Amino acid sequence: MPHAVDPPAAGRSGAGLTDRIVEAVTTAIVERRLMPGTKLVEQQIADVFSVSRTVVRQALNRLSRDRLVTLEPARGAFVAKPSIDEARQVFEVRRLLEGGMVRQLARVITDAQLAELRAHLRDERQAVARDDVSGRPRLLADFHVVLARLLGNEVLAQLIADLLSRSQLIALMYQSGHSADHSQAEHVEIVQALERRDGRLAARLMEQHITSVERNLRLDPRSPDLASVLKPRGDKP
Repeated sequence: MPHAVDPPAAGRSGAGLTDRIVEAVTTAIVERRLMPGTKLVEQQIADVFSVSRTVVRQALNRLSRDRLVTLEPARGAFVAKPSIDEARQVFEVRRLLEGGMVRQLARVITDAQLAELRAHLRDERQAVARDDVSGRPRLLADFHVVLARLLGNEVLAQLIADLLSRSQLIALMYQSGHSADHSQAEHVEIVQALERRDGRLAARLMEQHITSVERNLRLDPRSPDLASVLKPRGDKP
């Protein structure tokens, strides 16, 4: 079994070890390998990364601040289960941010950056075609972060990355019906608008894309009819 690092080593590299855990949990969420409500056992995580539980707690606290993990007194840490209100707010913020982002990008994007985007689209298309269950959602999410980084704004890129991680949890919670094929096709249209340096069109397509993802979520669950749900099978109406 892996052993925890000695306290002095943890002190010297604690920040880096914390980053590794945060990144691993976040990636597992984006790739849909960690489901909402999953219990995150401190000792198991400590064993996986060969760190102390103190380092694990630091990572879980950071993830909690990012709304990816919920810390419950006397129960421990769990992958977050976003509420419907939170889900709607996340998509509203994404529309505001990402619409403005691509509008600005259309004014300054270079041919080399467009080539980078086309290469990313090619990777997306290949992942969708081979039904790469883990790589596909990561690449589709990364598209939005790549756009922010092309502007040279790391603060924006990190903010969008955080929102995308929360979006993946929301998609898992509320059974997204938005297909990977559909997302990939919409990404192609956004890049085509950027190639034409048409900021208004790029912004409209981005906002429509995010709205389409949101509309394919089950955010309006109907209360069940208790009589029909609880009636023993075989009883006639």
